[in-house]
Amino acid sequence: MTEAEMNTNTAPLNKVTATPDALKLIAELQAEYGPVMFHQSGGCCDGSSPMCYAQGDFLIGDQDVQLGEIGGAPFYISHSQYEAWKHTDLIIDVVPGRGGMFSLDNGREVRFLTRSTICTI
Repeated sequence: MTEAEMNTNTAPLNKVTATPDALKLIAELQAEYGPVMFHQSGGCCDGSSPMCYAQGDFLIGDQDVQLGEIGGAPFYISHSQYEAWKHTDLIIDVVPGRGGMFSLDNGREVRFLTRSTICTI
């Protein structure tokens, strides 16, 4: 990965999109919480769910990679996950269920879900 890809101050890579249902939920969360952002969870308590936070509530690391924006919300992933998934485009969707413990979608009986497609080269 190049220095530019790792630096969160550079342009996003445009490797993430959202379904209409996800965009609708993002708009609802923005209306309630203001600007939001996403970080793709790497496991542990919340599996590998996309986590949604109010902007400023989650600290982006120096090596986190911004994959793009969905619904006006920046979407980040850790450098190590990016290395494993760099040939993949992420599609953020909404399905029935409970959101991640700290994610803003929690308690709405729907949650964000990451789907993926392999990039063609």
